[in-house]
Amino acid sequence: MQNNKIDVIAFYLPQYYPIKENNEWYGPGFTEWTNVGKAKPLFKGHYQPKVPADLGYYDLRLPEVREQQAELAKEAGISAFCYYHYWFGNGVQMLDMPLKEVVRLKEPDFPFCICWANHSWFKKTWDSETSTLNNLPLINQEYPGADDIDRHFYSLLDCFIDPRYYKINGRLVFVFYHIDEIPEPSSYLSRWSELAKKEGLPGFLFMAYSDDIARLSHPAYALCDKVVLSCKYNLESIGSSRSLRKFSSFSKSFISRLIHVPLNKYEYKDIVPKLSTDRFKDEGIIPVLFPNWDNTPRRNEGALILNNCTPDLFYRHCQDVFSLIKDKSDKTLFLKSWNEWGEGNYMEPCIRYNHGYIRALAKALHDFESSNVSK
Repeated sequence: MQNNKIDVIAFYLPQYYPIKENNEWYGPGFTEWTNVGKAKPLFKGHYQPKVPADLGYYDLRLPEVREQQAELAKEAGISAFCYYHYWFGNGVQMLDMPLKEVVRLKEPDFPFCICWANHSWFKKTWDSETSTLNNLPLINQEYPGADDIDRHFYSLLDCFIDPRYYKINGRLVFVFYHIDEIPEPSSYLSRWSELAKKEGLPGFLFMAYSDDIARLSHPAYALCDKVVLSCKYNLESIGSSRSLRKFSSFSKSFISRLIHVPLNKYEYKDIVPKLSTDRFKDEGIIPVLFPNWDNTPRRNEGALILNNCTPDLFYRHCQDVFSLIKDKSDKTLFLKSWNEWGEGNYMEPCIRYNHGYIRALAKALHDFESSNVSK
């Protein structure tokens, strides 16, 4: 009998509590909510700011909040959270407290895995007088070498041995956000596989994330067991080559700030078909569900805005993706994201749609599994 169960893993952002570095860079008490709360609508009917409902402007230092998030995820039919993990090299970590507390307290009782968000951090500011976008480096992603590879692994060992750590076919799921930026990535993968065996772990199922199909030609992606593929880059750029697409995206964002009009604005109903690709049928590809996007809180007029996103349209998007994977042996999906409020990319209840996105995903999963139960 064909497996008709879909497993959805939701990316999870931990930037909802103050840390020393953000206090220094942005001011005391800065969290993701700082930008979310001060966002303003850029045109008539623009849904900004987006205001959380059930959980409010929560603080991830509270275990009660993490428990509530897990309960909501279960309601949606989500199988696991995938925590963004920030390791900058030489033992430097940030925003690691929530996951460490999940492991230390052994709660909530909800599966999790890890995505290494291996990229530098910049403070992006727009200078209206000179009409320039300034990227102030805050901290650089570094790859110091073999010792750091080992140190990185052992910093996460308590996570890997936790019985809640999410596995596929008995192997630990670990995602690299930018596999193509790691010098000699094969060394990373092979060494971690050696260390997993040494520590009695079942081994890794390595995945590489990409939001641009054109990037998949890079040889680093072939080193991983699976590629987690989002179609987001297709929405904000044009052209067939990666360089042309990147230039198109940057140009639109730059001009938008100059004229104070967002040019990267699309109706969600029109782009739902573009959120899928026949590549989703490939066994080596794990599709990404994409409920909404509007990063106005972070980019102002330079934002990518998917306008009039609704739970009903997200349900249709789920149906499209589910239809592409119905014959696959591995029906795992990723969802971007559970709680990236600064990107306008979330499933958690807001005051406009309440539990709408949660119910839409739950219904789509139920309808798919019910329709295929006798096949």
